[in-house]
Amino acid sequence: MVSKNSMRLEFLGCAQNESFARVVISAFAVQLGPTIEEITDVKTAVSEAVTNAIVHGYEGTQGTVVLSACVEDEHVLSVTIEDAGKGIADVEKAMEPFYTTQPEMERSGMGFAVMQTFMDTLEVASVPGEGTRVRMTKRFGADA
Repeated sequence: MVSKNSMRLEFLGCAQNESFARVVISAFAVQLGPTIEEITDVKTAVSEAVTNAIVHGYEGTQGTVVLSACVEDEHVLSVTIEDAGKGIADVEKAMEPFYTTQPEMERSGMGFAVMQTFMDTLEVASVPGEGTRVRMTKRFGADA
């Protein structure tokens, strides 16, 4: 049985730190004994959330991205990505597949769809001018 555990990491919202976030969440999640597929799912979802914070939240500026995670029980990992960027005016619209605010940058608009596909739950809270918080959970183990 894994005891409840948590972590919090703040880093500069620059593209180089997206891969850093992937490594950190992988190292933290390993305590739950994930399969390679499960850890890949989590890394992919975290990558999308961090990229959204950097590209859309801070849009050409730099700010801090916060990655936090906790073990909710012996099978469930909760991950939160937060930024203090520009926020999202219409979260429902932003979560529609293929919706993008930056088509000129060849963005696919699939970030939230990818997060929903690879994680069990996805919650997005955002306030324009204040930032965005993305919370996701993943249950590990086929019989969990």
